Amino acid sequence: MEFCAKCGSRLEPKKTKSGKKASLVFACPKCGYKKSENSGTAIEPKPAKVIQHDPQQFVAVISKEEQKLTTLPTVRVECPKCGNNTAYVWQVQTRGADESSTQFLRCTKCSYTYREYS
Repeated sequence: MEFCAKCGSRLEPKKTKSGKKASLVFACPKCGYKKSENSGTAIEPKPAKVIQHDPQQFVAVISKEEQKLTTLPTVRVECPKCGNNTAYVWQVQTRGADESSTQFLRCTKCSYTYREYS
């Protein structure tokens, strides 16, 4: 982006022709100041870098011990399968946005997962 040396406005690129040769000129829409493409310090665009990723970088290996760790909140409710009184709880919007969420519960003892509609 170039700015006018006289008034500070943003210069707009304009294509000018002189005979068979076409050149690019930056012109100020306010005061008419013109600057050729060659004058001053020209900023050349840098070529894009291509980055290759190894697919192995994206593979996450989770051990059995780490899979047992959970950070879900718990609630005191009786499991319909084993009778345990603690379950992990989370909510998911399974229906329309104007309807209430579905609450999922997973027993901390037997891992039985069930849902509760509100």
